[in-house]
Amino acid sequence: MDEQKLYTIGFSVFPGIGPLRYRSLMKVFKSAAVAWQQPENVLKEVLGKSLAEKFIRFRNTFSLSDYLQKLRQEKVSVVTIDESKYPQLLREISDPPIALYIKGRKSDPPLDLARTLAVVGTRRMTPYGREITRELVAGLVRSGLTIVSGMAYGIDAQAHLAAIENGGKTIAVLGCGVDIAAPRVNTFIYNKIIDAGHGIVISEMPLSHLPDKGLFPARNRIISGLSLGVVVVEGNVTSGALITAKYAAEQGRDVFCIPGPVTSQASRGPLWLMQHGAKPVDRVEDIISELGISQKQPQKSENLTDLDEDQKCIYSLVAGGPLHIDEIIRTSGRPAGQVLNVLTQLELNSLIRDIGGKVFVALEN
Repeated sequence: MDEQKLYTIGFSVFPGIGPLRYRSLMKVFKSAAVAWQQPENVLKEVLGKSLAEKFIRFRNTFSLSDYLQKLRQEKVSVVTIDESKYPQLLREISDPPIALYIKGRKSDPPLDLARTLAVVGTRRMTPYGREITRELVAGLVRSGLTIVSGMAYGIDAQAHLAAIENGGKTIAVLGCGVDIAAPRVNTFIYNKIIDAGHGIVISEMPLSHLPDKGLFPARNRIISGLSLGVVVVEGNVTSGALITAKYAAEQGRDVFCIPGPVTSQASRGPLWLMQHGAKPVDRVEDIISELGISQKQPQKSENLTDLDEDQKCIYSLVAGGPLHIDEIIRTSGRPAGQVLNVLTQLELNSLIRDIGGKVFVALEN
């Protein structure tokens, strides 16, 4: 790991230095390594007396090598602002995170970070909100879009689940460390995303940083910053979803909203957004058209004729309808370990998908 990345990671752990102060340090010292090693009297000129003193105390007790070891143990990767693989859309905002912590298995096909759309809304969703979210996201992922949301209870959770269940990719942006599944009620979504190649979990918070409501607005700017646009499904006028929409507008991204029943409190937020310039939509085609991107055809998976006999057997069983792994093992007559290996291969080839509870479905080929 080069020194610039190493010490940028170090700065990302210190709570007193965010994007703007980091930018000030880089303006003066040109590199993270040089800034990190400055004496207190020099740092005071940039950070001020109090913050410089706090940083020196932090630097004297913090072990970068131990932290890197913890990252490896948690299977967390880090992309810093200076790296070419940093998401371009996020780099364009006024205060991009200096480092992104990322947890999740490499997927095939890989995430397309140039075709991302945020879908957000209230935690107190209505049956209407749930239905429209799942229907909309299903169409969006079939059009090749990666779904971004905040893994909160309600609309966010439904957006992630609908993306996964329809063979798409999703990005969950957390207001805590990526090694923490928050809220706990959505741990199963967290596990689906990171363990099965359905997407990634992202945060600017260092490892083990606990959830804090005060961090949610900063998290919301990342949700919109990663995305071409934001769709608000439901929420009242004080909903965090409207904060995400506000950030999106400031970042020059499209803001969409789903019209709902005027008698519902959950429709107040989208109505307010419409009155302030958001685009009301009810069809995937409207969103694709407004974003100015093409209807991307889903990537073709491996041809069925290229499968070996075991793979063909397992695939044919799953193609008959949703099937639990125990039933697949029983019906195929093959050892559990072999069945598990074949299911993994088929899933990596985008031929099947685990929709939850070890129940598998076949994807269109």
